Amino acid sequence: MGLTITKEQIAGLPIETFPGTITVIDHINEVREAVRYLSSKPVLGFDTETKPAFKRGQVHKVALMQLSTEEECFLFRLNKIGYPDELEAFMMDSDIKKIGLSLRDDFAAIRKRSDGIPENFIDLQLFVDKFGIEDNSLQKIYAIIFGKKISKSQRISNWESPALSPAQQSYAAIDAWACLRIYNHLINSNQ
Repeated sequence: MGLTITKEQIAGLPIETFPGTITVIDHINEVREAVRYLSSKPVLGFDTETKPAFKRGQVHKVALMQLSTEEECFLFRLNKIGYPDELEAFMMDSDIKKIGLSLRDDFAAIRKRSDGIPENFIDLQLFVDKFGIEDNSLQKIYAIIFGKKISKSQRISNWESPALSPAQQSYAAIDAWACLRIYNHLINSNQ
C-alpha cells in the first residue's frame, strides 16, 4: 500500500517556514551574478508563479521564477526584468539538475516568454512514485515526508504587484526549496 495523507491530517501539522535567505531579483543588472552563483550548484529547486486570471480568456505571462538551494532562494521577477538571456541559458543548461512539481504547467508558462527548451528537470509528481508515495501535490508529499504543512494562503495573490510582500516572498521561496528538500531526502535515504 502506498503512502498517502488526508487534508484533515495535514491541517493538524505545524506550518513549515523557509529557513534561508530570500533574494529578490527585480533589476536586470542583478541577474548575471545570481545565475553565476546558481550555476555553481549541482541541483536546485524550481517553481514559477503567475498572476491569477479571473476573467474568461484572460491570460498572464509567468511573473516569477524561483530557483532555490538549501540555504537561499532567488526570486526572479520576470514581469519586471523579462526573460534575460543568462536566465534562459541557465534553464537550458543540462549540467544543472532542477527539481520541480507539475512541470508541464511551468514549461507552458515559460513558453510564452521563450522558445528555449528547459533541460535536466525532474518532476516530483513522477519521481515520488518510486518511493511508494501516492499523493502528488507538493503539500501532501512534503507532509508525508517531513510531517509539516506548507501554507497555500498566498497562491492566488498578485504576483505582478509593484513589490512582493514578505508573505509572498516566503510562499514562493518555500515552494522551490521544498521541491529540492524532498528530492534530496528521497535520494539520500535510498542510498
